[in-house]
Amino acid sequence: MENRAVSEDLSFKQDELPADRTLVIVDDDRAFLQRLGRAMEQRGFDVRMGHSVAEGVDLIRQKPPAFCVVDMRLDDGNGLDVIAELARIRPDARTIVLTGYGNFATAVSAVKLGAVDYLAKPADADDVTDALLAPSGERAPPPENPMSADRVRWEHIQRVYELCNRNVSETARRLNMHRRTLQRILAKRAPK
Repeated sequence: MENRAVSEDLSFKQDELPADRTLVIVDDDRAFLQRLGRAMEQRGFDVRMGHSVAEGVDLIRQKPPAFCVVDMRLDDGNGLDVIAELARIRPDARTIVLTGYGNFATAVSAVKLGAVDYLAKPADADDVTDALLAPSGERAPPPENPMSADRVRWEHIQRVYELCNRNVSETARRLNMHRRTLQRILAKRAPK
């Protein structure tokens, strides 16, 4: 993963934040979660973090946040469960979904549950902030340097490979890909 995954640029104007700056971030990638949490705190948000659906739901029930950033796939389930609970408790909260999987059906489900945007991982903190603070009914502007289609594909393959405990045969089967083709892709560096 690139170091640019979470920008720590402090060019964001603190006075643009609303009065309620509570933010819950739920992601099972602990390193990414810590970097994003720190970057969002530097942008003026009051951040609480969780690593699972259960932790995310607990954080929301303790103190419903004004903002929420949720990874779609978590170790103990689907991030949509966290979004649904927040929508039930605090319908005015602004939620965005992060995922390494570009899946239109999932994006539609997330939006129906109240998510205001859908960003591919690794997401930059500036993109997350723009999405959270975009005026109601509007989407944030597209990122300046989005991942290439090759990079998105590579990230997806890497994620499935890790989920299959680095088993090439199982990963190839799940991706409906020839084993040798997968081995060639895994041997290459990440595209830009």
